[in-house]
Order: sequence, then C-alpha cells, then structure tokens
Amino acid sequence: MSHSVELAGIGMTFGTTRAVSDVTFKVAAGEFFSILGPSGCGKTTILRMIAGFIEPTEGRVLIGERDMAGLGPDQRPTAMIFQSLALFPLMSVRDNIAFGLEARGMSRPNRRAKADDLLRLIALEGYGDRMPGELSGGQRQRVAIARALAVEPGVLLLDEPLSALDLKLRQHMRAELRALQKRTGVTFIYITHDQSEALAMSDRVAVMSNGLLQQVASPRALYDNPATPFVARFVGETNAIPGRIAQVQDGHARIDTALGSLTGRAGQGAQAGQPGTIYIRPEALMPGGTENSLTAGIERVDFEGSFALVHGRFDGGEALAASVPSTRLAEAPEPGSRAAFGFAPGHAVVLGDG
Repeated sequence: MSHSVELAGIGMTFGTTRAVSDVTFKVAAGEFFSILGPSGCGKTTILRMIAGFIEPTEGRVLIGERDMAGLGPDQRPTAMIFQSLALFPLMSVRDNIAFGLEARGMSRPNRRAKADDLLRLIALEGYGDRMPGELSGGQRQRVAIARALAVEPGVLLLDEPLSALDLKLRQHMRAELRALQKRTGVTFIYITHDQSEALAMSDRVAVMSNGLLQQVASPRALYDNPATPFVARFVGETNAIPGRIAQVQDGHARIDTALGSLTGRAGQGAQAGQPGTIYIRPEALMPGGTENSLTAGIERVDFEGSFALVHGRFDGGEALAASVPSTRLAEAPEPGSRAAFGFAPGHAVVLGDG
C-alpha cells in the first residue's frame, strides 16, 4: 500500500553549513515525484531525511500522515535504491531480491515464491539463479528495484539510480521505471540532476537550488511557466534577455531591453518599473518572424536529426539558441550571416529579477 509523504518546514544544518532551508511540499500516495537540482542543492539530504538516515534540524517529516520523528530507517515504510545499487555480488539474483524477506523471518519457500513473482514483474523470469555480474547494467537496475519492492514499502526512494548507465540505456530505463511504478502503485520519490529524466517520468517535480525549494509543478508547467529565474534557466534551454519592465497589463508584460521593447506573459515578480528578464524557449523563436523581432549573428547550426539548433549572439551580446524543425531546414540561417527571429508574446515569460 502506497503512502503520502509530507515535508513541513524541514531544514538541515551540518555544523556551520545550511544544507536545506524551510522546505515544504506534499507527495500524494501513488505519485511519481522527482526532486531536481544541481549537485549540492540539498536533494539527497532531503531523501536521507525522508528515509530516516538523518533527522532534520527543524521541521517534520510525515509518511502516511504519521510523524516520523525518532524513527530509524528500519521503522519507516520506505525502501531506498542508491546510485551504486549495492547488490551482493556473491548472491544469486533470487537471493538478492529475497534478502530483506529473510531478515524479516519469512520462510525459504515463501521467499523463493515472492522473489519469482518479482522477477516476473521486472521481466527477468528465469534469471533467478544467475549472479549479478552476469547481468547487464539495466538488468541489475531492475533487480535492485525488485529487492526494494520485496519488502512492500509504502514509499520507494531512488537516489540517482540511472546516472551510471549510458544514454540509450538511461532512456530505456526511464520508460521501464515509469511503467513499473504505474503497475505497482508505490509512491516513488526520485532524485536527479538530469532535467530530461525528471520531465520524462514524473507526475510532479520539485526544483531545488542552494538548499531552497524553487518550484513544485508538473513537468509541463515547469517548462512553460517557470516561477523563478533559476527554474527558467535550469529546466530546458532558454534565451534570457534582461531589461526593465515597462508595463504589466492583462496577463502580459512589456519589457524594454537593449534589443528593443519585447512582450511576453507576465510571470512571478513582474512589476512595472522594476528590472526583469524575458525568457524565450528555442522552439518559440521563428526565423523571419516580425512579432517581437530580434536580430542575431549566427555562429553555427547543429543538425540534431528532427531539428537543427541555431547558435549565435543577439546584438546585445546575449546567447541565441533557436530550434528549427527538420521540415523547415531551408529556412535555417547560414553560419556567419545575420538573421531576424520573432516570437509570439504567449510563447515567452517575463520574470522579475528580485
């Protein structure tokens, strides 16, 4: 049975270092929830507080609406998968999966039956007698998940478990993890610094920076409606053009920049007379567009298969990144040329710099 997880104003201090400050959010039972941020932002510290390996300096951790204060990892309805996976190399796959069940006193026949059920769940039926060293990286990953699920946790905590895999296998395992979570209904809390992982798998994502919670939202909302400058820059590619906000009206903001007056949706902190920045996704910039027109010098054009990514510099010196679909490659400007781009006001957001 899955459980909800609630963090209520939690903070963590190590000596004089403030690792996490006043973080509050709630994960619904059965949700795939990711915590995204760069190295050192506090995301693993949060996971360890949920698991019970460390106690928060302040605030509360509630699992299934029960306060976890004073309860160690073995007393919480959680299981954790580490980046290293930590499979026992001298145990068979089946015995690895059943390890937690043996520690709980389950009989050998029942352990074997449970392990075989989990092998079927992770599509490794018939692999029970193999050793971990005989498996591929993706297969070992699935065994680690099965071992964690064997003890029937209400919450599964995953600390960057795919980071050691190559790109193609990571992409494959994302789909497998998501499908497995849906089949089991267990609450997943997933730690990653890889935005594509978080966006591809999660129901919702919490973005962290320097120990502070920046935003909690669905992947689409994070991408389309970033709440802070950090989220706008960290989640996906973006073009950032600074200026001073001239007007905020009817949900839109006009910002005066060194490149001219530009209009986008009014985001958080957008106030007339205050400094701000307009953020434009590469796919929103259209070559030859006349609305919100910008001119840039083109440095290179990278063909990526389904699209080409145009790199250059706007006249104010800010970096340009524009995505041109492969069906419109004839419109992509040549390196060394100058080109005009435009974007619709609804496809950009103006945020205050405060």
